Amino acid sequence: YVIQSNIWSKLWGLQFENPLGMAAGFDKHGEAIKGLHKMGFGFVEIGSVTPKPQSGNPKPRVFRLTEDRAIINRYGFNSDGHEVVHSRLQDLKSSGFQGIIGVNLGKNKNSNNPNVDFIEGISKFSDVADYFVINVSSPNTPGLRSLQNRLKLEELLTVVNEMRSTLPKRPPLLLKIAPDLSNQEQKDIAEIVQKSETNVDGIIISNTTLRRINLSNNLKKESGGLSGAPIAELSTIMIANMYQLTNGKIPIVGVGGVFNGADAYAKIKAGASLVQIYTSFAYHGPPIIAKIKSELSELLLKDGYQSVAEAVGTNAKEILLTST
Repeated sequence: YVIQSNIWSKLWGLQFENPLGMAAGFDKHGEAIKGLHKMGFGFVEIGSVTPKPQSGNPKPRVFRLTEDRAIINRYGFNSDGHEVVHSRLQDLKSSGFQGIIGVNLGKNKNSNNPNVDFIEGISKFSDVADYFVINVSSPNTPGLRSLQNRLKLEELLTVVNEMRSTLPKRPPLLLKIAPDLSNQEQKDIAEIVQKSETNVDGIIISNTTLRRINLSNNLKKESGGLSGAPIAELSTIMIANMYQLTNGKIPIVGVGGVFNGADAYAKIKAGASLVQIYTSFAYHGPPIIAKIKSELSELLLKDGYQSVAEAVGTNAKEILLTST
């Protein structure tokens, strides 16, 4: 595959060699960043990382729905904890590693105060993270998704922003949301993330879904979050909606069912500036990275775009009109 120069991106003052990243959930403990970068990812998001180490849910907790090109997982934030993961990233950065690393933060299962868990994460990783993700949308940690409701989210983002303002280095702050939010909940979030005291630098759309969409595999009865091809359209429509609700002012990272260049391009035209994969990598391995980038580059050229940025959001209105 020949990768063209038209797929580099610049966001938050960071230069992305390409817009394709590894989504959180694959490298939970920051062990594979270098290898993933060498495979051709433009950025790698690790985690979710919790303050204290925890083992997550009992196994089996990951299920492949092969004919549906999907995965159901209920990991439950298995994590080595802040200390161990932070020292790993410190070692990597001090070895001269230049790739972009996102740190996705979660809360401990038995935490009494989730806000403190997120604040601790921001404080701990601010010297090694190129961007942060506040993950309030995993379906596998009890009570976590309720942090997306208006009052709790306002409170959380207020304290996180206050904490971040005291730091010498302030990595961009992203919010990862669920694809199962109602229209009203999406409107609330769009409003909150644009206010000065609760603002974020980006939104990741979306996490896994609790819905079971046209699945044929018997494993569909397993509890957990569904990822892969069945949520592609769901996440793309939500990207277009949030792009419109925020007037394109807050960069979006699109994730959910990206298996080829056309899937990535659909997310970009819906309003995503960057794209992530997880399930397609689990099925197809490293070759899929070059394939997606090459196909995306060709599609951009075919439509006369010199860069990813030029194509962002060009199809958002149309997507929303046809989805209603």
